[in-house]
Amino acid sequence: MRRETQLEINQEYIEEMIEDGERLDNRDMEDFRDIKLESGYIRETADGSAYVEMGDTKLIVGISTKVDEPYDDSPESGTLITNAELGPMASEDWESGPPTIEAVELARVVDRGIRESGIIDLEDLGIEEGEKCWLLFVDIHVLDFDGNLIDASFLGAITALLDGTFPYYDEEEDEIDRDKDGEEIPAEGIPVTLTGRKIGDNILLDTTGEEEDVESARLTVTLNDDDNLVSLQKGKERPISDSDAIDIVSMTEEMSGFLRDTVREALEE
Repeated sequence: MRRETQLEINQEYIEEMIEDGERLDNRDMEDFRDIKLESGYIRETADGSAYVEMGDTKLIVGISTKVDEPYDDSPESGTLITNAELGPMASEDWESGPPTIEAVELARVVDRGIRESGIIDLEDLGIEEGEKCWLLFVDIHVLDFDGNLIDASFLGAITALLDGTFPYYDEEEDEIDRDKDGEEIPAEGIPVTLTGRKIGDNILLDTTGEEEDVESARLTVTLNDDDNLVSLQKGKERPISDSDAIDIVSMTEEMSGFLRDTVREALEE
């Protein structure tokens, strides 16, 4: 049987199950898979890091830093740059080469959530106005893909930022000593992101890769540390109704405590 035919049969079966209120792994529509979150996963070469397992989705987020010149339009601020790498090791549907549309979208959604949540004030990354600032790189490396990359990546990014420490920077000599720790990365609070995906008439959380093959619409919600709504990101072709959007925001509020506790526990271990 051709792979495309088998895929179509699987998709029909998944849609029928969800229509009947069931999922392949017997979870309820709003249940998350088991989460494993480890901070400080890469100690020698990263300035902050986290390892995330969400079901069979596995990824690493690494923080790296560099001193450079600030942009002319924000001379007092530093710079945040988020990248995502989706390679063939993680999924047979991905290829080596330049960043794909999916990788660019993932990086932008995570980057927007970080910025809008206020966990990092870019002015805190300034060193000398108009002359020197910190560049902060958030690099997402997906090791194994089975759905819900946005939520897993954001969870890892926030944990890595809170885990992070700048290397020592000698301003007079304009030199970085990566063998010595400097100040902690100025990250405060634990924002949360949650993605609701529409399949048929149902909204699912923490979807698997097979479930995402049949989704019609997606909405990612970001709340800051005070549970204020700071970002909404729509995905896929179909529209999201006002009532569905409100439901996904409510789900995010309900899950925020659990997600924050997951980050706190990882940082304490």
